[in-house]
Amino acid sequence: MKTGLILVDIQNDYFPGGSMELVGIREAGTKAMELLSFYRENRWPTYHIQHISDPENATFFLPDTPGVEIHDDIKPLADEPVIAKHYPNSFRETGLLEELNKDGIKRLVICGAMSHMCIDATTRAAFDLGFDCVVIQDACATRNLDFGGKTIAADQVHGSFMAALGSVYARVLSLSDYKGMRGG
Repeated sequence: MKTGLILVDIQNDYFPGGSMELVGIREAGTKAMELLSFYRENRWPTYHIQHISDPENATFFLPDTPGVEIHDDIKPLADEPVIAKHYPNSFRETGLLEELNKDGIKRLVICGAMSHMCIDATTRAAFDLGFDCVVIQDACATRNLDFGGKTIAADQVHGSFMAALGSVYARVLSLSDYKGMRGG
């Protein structure tokens, strides 16, 4: 089954100094970089997703700012497609599905940010579109959330969403487990 790597929103605003720093983003970014290197070494298809916000309501990923740029650790190569999006679901109003179909991709390996938002939305949409999905959980990051007057720690947010995705929508694996399966 032909597999493609989807790197979702690994952009400067999520890293230290950015407008929406995530908990554990450096570690997740390092794992994403390792995963990307693994795909490049094997010449497997890779797709970068870049969120560009509507500047009227947004506080991060604003057009023409350093924060919207894909992080240097995973900068796309000239032959790696970059798909711009404006919603959490990487398929909504983008050319991602057409790119994947053109390339004959049937399985998606997904990583990036944020676990509770764009990773969740993209994985569920991919599953609904008939893709076999794998989420590399330690190459994903999120943030603390507030609900009901309480702060929910990022590790609990991440764990809850990975557990939910793993119940139906995807195989949720660590990078080392995934690479072990793929012979890396």
